[in-house]
Amino acid sequence: MSRVRRSRPVLALDAMGVLYETGDDVGGLLVPFAQGRGSPATVAEIERAYLAASYGQIDAASFWERLGLDPAVEDEYLSGHRLSAGVHALLDGAGGLFDSVCCLSNDVAAWSVKLRRAHALEPAIPLWFVSGEIGLRKPDPGIYRHMRVHLGGPATGILFVDDRVPNLDVARKLGLHTLLFDPAGKTEPGAHPRIARLEELLDPKIVARATGRRPRR
Repeated sequence: MSRVRRSRPVLALDAMGVLYETGDDVGGLLVPFAQGRGSPATVAEIERAYLAASYGQIDAASFWERLGLDPAVEDEYLSGHRLSAGVHALLDGAGGLFDSVCCLSNDVAAWSVKLRRAHALEPAIPLWFVSGEIGLRKPDPGIYRHMRVHLGGPATGILFVDDRVPNLDVARKLGLHTLLFDPAGKTEPGAHPRIARLEELLDPKIVARATGRRPRR
């Protein structure tokens, strides 16, 4: 077992709803897109096909074919994803507070790669833990354990930011520190501190409160 020791936490960010604006990417983007392109699939069929793809059970091309669409529509669909406000400001300044930054995401593997390259996120986020590659989805405890093992060090060395409380609940039970990203302030945070702007992660006091560490001077 790794005995990595860090003086600063690793920042683990969710993708949909944190790095990217739309948290409900299936209901908010995928279903309307597929229906608008003439897919005969029902909403339930689209959701089932997406789950299979996000578990890595089928590839992206097979997903579109299940919907009765040409896989060539994929890039048009992905162009509808927008970065959340403050992403690049956060990533530019994260080195002052965090050991490193990674992403833990429920997503189709090929889509995750295309999106992070299109938005130039890879230089600042070198490690991506994606359900479509791992075969597990949040909030399954196994996907958090997979991330921790690959990062090395204890779970308490990770600060995980997500927009969904159930994902955060499991992370906290496993020992990770957690923050709820809730720009609209509409979600009951439960046991998790809340932030409304990603730039708040650059505030040493907020990070210290979330992780139980003294602010760095």
